[in-house]
Amino acid sequence: MIKKIYSFFLIVLVLVTSPFLIRYLLINHKISILNSIYFNFPGIINRKKSCPSYDSLLRKNLDNTFSVSIINENGAIISSYNDEILRLPASNQKLFSSAYVLSKYKLDHNLKTTLFKNKNNYFLVGQGDPDLNYSDIVKLLSNVKSNKNINFNIAEINSNLYWPNGWTYTDKLYKYGSPLTTLAIESNQNQYDNIYNLKNFIANYLNDKFINSNININIIDTKKIFYLKNSNKIYQIESNPILSLLTLTNSESHNFTAESLFKNASKTWNDNEYKDLKNWLKNKGLPVTNTLFEDASGLSRNNKITTKLVVLFLNKMKYSSDFNAYQSTLSIIGVRGTLAKRFVNSELSGKFYGKTGTLSNVFALSGYLYKNEKPIIISIIQNSNNIDKEKAFQLLSDVYYLKSCK
Repeated sequence: MIKKIYSFFLIVLVLVTSPFLIRYLLINHKISILNSIYFNFPGIINRKKSCPSYDSLLRKNLDNTFSVSIINENGAIISSYNDEILRLPASNQKLFSSAYVLSKYKLDHNLKTTLFKNKNNYFLVGQGDPDLNYSDIVKLLSNVKSNKNINFNIAEINSNLYWPNGWTYTDKLYKYGSPLTTLAIESNQNQYDNIYNLKNFIANYLNDKFINSNININIIDTKKIFYLKNSNKIYQIESNPILSLLTLTNSESHNFTAESLFKNASKTWNDNEYKDLKNWLKNKGLPVTNTLFEDASGLSRNNKITTKLVVLFLNKMKYSSDFNAYQSTLSIIGVRGTLAKRFVNSELSGKFYGKTGTLSNVFALSGYLYKNEKPIIISIIQNSNNIDKEKAFQLLSDVYYLKSCK
């Protein structure tokens, strides 16, 4: 009887203390398997802690065009300001899409540009390698063999899909808004290096090399995947590793690379849907209700998120087995990327790993701020006709020097 009573109380004790034990283990990242389970678990531990000094800092310095959320090293939201108002995130959108890509690929994976052959039919198929150039095209073409008739097919997406929804006409005129295609020469940053220029380049090369051959060159839609049936891979060009491309995406805020990586990871080259990104976040228990995801790079004016979503997501990323790789792709204040010129030679230099976001009427700054070698997560977004970047950076500095709220 005594043993039964003892066993009963032991079970009750375990049940009562388990949530606290699990929370302790998660906060301190004690068990990697538990961390992985939590990262993929469709829920979040969402705690709040009262920090009057932080609240006062935000109320004193910000107007209603700002939204801010701050999470301490223990995962508690210690201060917020308009944190559930939907805002345009600009390139802070890349924080989500780059993590999605990281979840789909190994770090050493590459994007491929491949030449296939079926009898006398050649097929050039790409995956949007942002560094693909004409020297690479020559390497591929050098594997075409002499024949009386040579049929060369260039696979490319429909021109109606070159830009996501919400990219403005003005954006499309600049390098940062270059069209998204699978066979882009140097990320399509030269508007004259389009698919037709590539076709002419290939035609000239093959006609010069095979002067006695009948050369037929076509542009075909990538949707027609049947063309690869019974085809053999002849030669392949590989991009830099995924980790390098993600660093280009986040540290340098390269829009083309962000979009290309996402389209490959989500297999959406033939549509402009980004529901997979939103669903991926939703399946992790993150608050995505009413948010809008219309691209992977943040250039779309249709994106709508909250700073609360950003910090909760960045906090959950700490539990990913790829967190170190993910953080390594971000800009570092005073050191590299879009933050390289901020707080140079100051105590803050090297202490913030994050992402900027800039559009007309938008500025965003989010990431991991290390105080005493422990990360505070902060997200600042301003949507206004009078953007004040300096106020955002001053707030970052004030949070760094403010006494910690644990």
